Amino acid sequence: MIFMSQSGLTDRSREAQWDAWYVEHLRIMSSVSGIASARRFKTDNEKWPPSLAMYSVRSPDVFSDPYYQKIRGMGEWLPLIDRRFYQRNLFEGLEFAPDVPEDRVLMVIDQDQPVFSYPGLQISWLKSVALDCSAAYRGISVVTPEAGVKLSNELGPVIAAYRPVF
Repeated sequence: MIFMSQSGLTDRSREAQWDAWYVEHLRIMSSVSGIASARRFKTDNEKWPPSLAMYSVRSPDVFSDPYYQKIRGMGEWLPLIDRRFYQRNLFEGLEFAPDVPEDRVLMVIDQDQPVFSYPGLQISWLKSVALDCSAAYRGISVVTPEAGVKLSNELGPVIAAYRPVF
């Protein structure tokens, strides 16, 4: 299963500090039993949440784990989270989040049904099954940055390119 948390800050001047906090937060989240991977991504697409964290989780039981309950959330950053962008979704459809190398981007498409297709784009469709369920289906694909720009230009706000944060 894949858990995605999307957000953004109301005070963009604090973004560098938030980025530093997030590195440690992902490290801690990776220590939860049942979380196999944790990665963060960013987009410049103003129609989408600026930040996306993607986790491979064993099952929804992870969210009731006492240790997870203790360390989850945005901590001190919660008052600065822009509620327009705050979404938490648990998806089924892939056992593990895809690897997104430094020289690739993660394309994200939200749809009511997994019917969207585009020539040459291999989309893995994920079904929202828990938490906010803000996207019934989410399509993801790993592509080159150049392909991401082309797709964003051609498809507009229906798709966003998220680059990995290292």
